[in-house]
Amino acid sequence: MRIGVDLGGSKIEAIALADDGAIRARRRINAPRDDYAHTIRAIRDLVMQIEQEAGATRPSPVGIGIPGTISPATGLVKNANSVWLIGHAMDHDLQAALQRPVRLGNDANCFALSEASDGAGAGYRSVFGVILGTGCGGGIVVDGKCLLGPNAIAGEWGHNPLPWPEHSELPGQLCYCGLHGCTETWISGTGFEADFARATGQQLKSPAIAALAEQGDAAAEAALLRLENRLARALAAVLNLLDPDVVVLGGGLSNLDRLYERVPLLWTRWAFSDHVATPLRRNQHGDSSGVRGAAWLWAIGEA
Repeated sequence: MRIGVDLGGSKIEAIALADDGAIRARRRINAPRDDYAHTIRAIRDLVMQIEQEAGATRPSPVGIGIPGTISPATGLVKNANSVWLIGHAMDHDLQAALQRPVRLGNDANCFALSEASDGAGAGYRSVFGVILGTGCGGGIVVDGKCLLGPNAIAGEWGHNPLPWPEHSELPGQLCYCGLHGCTETWISGTGFEADFARATGQQLKSPAIAALAEQGDAAAEAALLRLENRLARALAAVLNLLDPDVVVLGGGLSNLDRLYERVPLLWTRWAFSDHVATPLRRNQHGDSSGVRGAAWLWAIGEA
């Protein structure tokens, strides 16, 4: 049995995963904000509760997905949109708190690993997993293993500029990373909502915007058309660079059914190919895919 933990900006979820992929126990709590020490304690307590509920007879290996990554240069968290994690030796602190080895992975990598292992990307050699939620993350899995790179930033497409920008999209919005025009500021759920607000003056969440579009609201429909166009451009750049066997969408915006029909029709305009055979698929495990992938950071039998 393995424990998986998904640390998000608003919630922490943990599961106990059996060797056959069955979930033995699951628990979700609100995530502490702006408090690193409280975050470590919350994860520790959650792991202990999950082990007890699952009837574990010995400490289980723990994998944790975080909204950032551990810098190979410093050993400290970097690139986290939960900025209170940045600059901490989180893997060492969690190992000390849990009194066992832990493995940390970027949350988008965990999502991609989950979907490649037994989800929408199962059976494909190369999988590009996409999270379109509060941020815009990406993970690459090849032959069942996450591609990390020497800088631990493989798949971070959200912090490339939006490809083939239109004049109205320049210079782009300021991203939390300090640059303007990052793809994340346009096609994340947060970016989509901000785009709608700039166009209409209305502050609405993504599901509400989608519902308005279904009711025939012209402004909401225009916002969705802009999102589809931008997502198609961004993914075409990934196709040109990586040419994955499948692209799997996750995060809140992955629930928009129309993306799976519209985006593949659009991305052929920018993909450097006469035909695009790559399927665009919805995730299979929903918002639990990240926590499942965190557990998969440990192979069966490892401890």
